[in-house]
Amino acid sequence: MPVVPSGATLPGVTHHLVALNGAELHYVSAGTSGSPIVLVHGWPETWWAFRKLIPLLAATHRVCALDLRGFGDSDNGDLEFGERVTAEDLHHLVEHLGEGPVHLLCQDISGGVGFRFAATHPDDVVSFTAVESTLAGFGLEALADVNNFGSWHVGFLGAPGIAGMLIPGHERELLAGWAYPLMNGTEGSILDADLDEFLRTYSRPHAWRGTEGLYGAIFTDKGSTAALAATKPITVPVLAIDGVNHPFTEHSFRQVSSADFTAVHIKEVGHLIAQEAPDALAAALLDFTATIDKGLAG
Repeated sequence: MPVVPSGATLPGVTHHLVALNGAELHYVSAGTSGSPIVLVHGWPETWWAFRKLIPLLAATHRVCALDLRGFGDSDNGDLEFGERVTAEDLHHLVEHLGEGPVHLLCQDISGGVGFRFAATHPDDVVSFTAVESTLAGFGLEALADVNNFGSWHVGFLGAPGIAGMLIPGHERELLAGWAYPLMNGTEGSILDADLDEFLRTYSRPHAWRGTEGLYGAIFTDKGSTAALAATKPITVPVLAIDGVNHPFTEHSFRQVSSADFTAVHIKEVGHLIAQEAPDALAAALLDFTATIDKGLAG
């Protein structure tokens, strides 16, 4: 149901809380016509990562951007966390929206969630867009290899209970002092007020349960994503969008797709494309979805 926002908001956006799949999920909606687009954030983000993108899409589409379980203003209580249950959350959300199959966009660590959702519920999606993302078994492990240009934080965040034990009280140092300066390649694209909004929810009690659940795929996947891709690859058109890590997303998702595949490289940006280059991202996504929608209408 519509609710008063707990934090930052946008004109034309409605906030909702809904009980789905055993958790209370927060999402925002915008737009009144056109095919539906669901936006799924990465780390260290919430739905607010799409604050610039939503108005660009909502002019011609119905848009939904959610806080994944364990993130933002969604439930982070004594729940199950991880890719499997979060993928089921997306299935229940699409059913709840009741607008038919959706164009799905996932970025960063949510790529594994989106792939599992699209693979196990193919009737829920008409297209899949991955932005600066990868999957367990298809590149995620490389990001944890600190001896070969990987980053310490990938394994750290995936170690059960460690982030929740060590980060509280140091959220600003980690996110505003390290993560965002490292990932952002576009000066002026992320303001202090934006960081404050992210920190508002990453400083909640139990705020790191969702993060640990998704990064934990490094340790808990045990080949399940590769096995799923072998039997149930993505069967809808896929758009892979890379920024600074080109062609990492393209390489990862080509391996799990059996349908039409499009790759776009947005140059001169960092990792946080939705926040750094919303116009370029919107242009690529709208061109991609328009082609699909035209084909479905014909």
